[in-house]
Amino acid sequence: MKRIALVLAGLIALTFPARAEVAIQEVTSENGHVAWLVHEPALPFTALEIRFQGGTVLDRPGKRGAVNLMAGLLEEGAGEMDAQGFAEAREALAASFGFEGGEDSIGISAQFLTENRDQAVALLHEALTAPSFNETALERVRGQVLSHLASRATEPRSLAADAFDAAAYGDHPYGSYDGGTVDSVTALTREDIVNAYRDTMALDRVYVAAVGDITADELGPLMDQLFEGLPLTGANMPERVEFGLPGGTTVVPFDTPQSVALFGHDGIKREDPDFFAAYLVNTIMGGPSSLSRLMNQVRNQRGLTYGIGSYLIPADWTESVVGQFSSQNAVMGQAIDVVREEWVKIANEGITQEELTAAQTYLTGSYPLRFDGNANIANIMASMQLIGLPIDYIATRNDQIMAVTLEHANRVASELYQPDALHFVVVGQPEGVVSN
Repeated sequence: MKRIALVLAGLIALTFPARAEVAIQEVTSENGHVAWLVHEPALPFTALEIRFQGGTVLDRPGKRGAVNLMAGLLEEGAGEMDAQGFAEAREALAASFGFEGGEDSIGISAQFLTENRDQAVALLHEALTAPSFNETALERVRGQVLSHLASRATEPRSLAADAFDAAAYGDHPYGSYDGGTVDSVTALTREDIVNAYRDTMALDRVYVAAVGDITADELGPLMDQLFEGLPLTGANMPERVEFGLPGGTTVVPFDTPQSVALFGHDGIKREDPDFFAAYLVNTIMGGPSSLSRLMNQVRNQRGLTYGIGSYLIPADWTESVVGQFSSQNAVMGQAIDVVREEWVKIANEGITQEELTAAQTYLTGSYPLRFDGNANIANIMASMQLIGLPIDYIATRNDQIMAVTLEHANRVASELYQPDALHFVVVGQPEGVVSN
């Protein structure tokens, strides 16, 4: 059985070469389920990705951590099988399943051999539609979550993220850690887990992608079988929330020789026509080290950190530009000053044509490397559907990046980067840095 599992792992990695010419077809089942499919029959293996929109943001009031805990229990017993029985059934089929509770979606990954497809789908159907949530498994997984929460309480990066999110988003689900707190997770009951399941695992919010040795005629019935018995509708989605943290600095005292800083302000929506220009400009500001102004100025020129980056985060219900780095307490203030200077510079002066060309070359050249296996391609296609990208996005993405001009990029830089709105949350004992 270990040999079969190794073969499966090899198929996951080797089915597709590293390229971005991906022919996607849309498949609609008899029951109306929709999927995106890339048919690749070269090897007898299929990767399946499923997303349920609205993940841990759908925790009910006072039940923070319920959706995360529920997702961790989906493979801990289903139907008449306990956790061990489910694991043994999966291993007997040389299948691989993964379940994850994300902030904006529940993700399910499955890989299976063609010869075992029917049995693997039947087993996955049990996990999706008849999870047992038995008390033994619940207490075991709860213990794992509580152990993780205890570790987070001593991690400066986690403390910085919690303080930053709480100040930026308040009572919105984005304002608290989606794994919950020790108190909230300890208080969760089996009924809370069942409610979390019904709120999230519903047919009115499901997206499917498949890649490998499966045809459209086979994928339609597979979806009808897989989803039979799921709730038709789930909980209402949350309201939008604006980034509510004004410019300034917040220091969270913590006994550590090296402070951690998280910084940012509001960002840009993924569907904004200026998004690709913003993506390019941020690649120049805080992307790979060979392109990044922040890495060059904060690390390479001054040696104030080992690493620093900035990121566009277009979440479902808000958007932000954020960055993170760590520095010795004695030089954290200097590092913050340099970041602020770079924020002012890119907002006021923009970027150069040389920087733009280098970023375009990097982003278009590295894109095909993402398509290095069935599972990766299925994951990309499911994510595309989830955020509303068109089915031809893979084919047009690089053209859209190359279409950004210097004038366009610099206009977006002046609008996106807001030096006066930039806020730093610093966890540690930074010398000369105070909350304001």
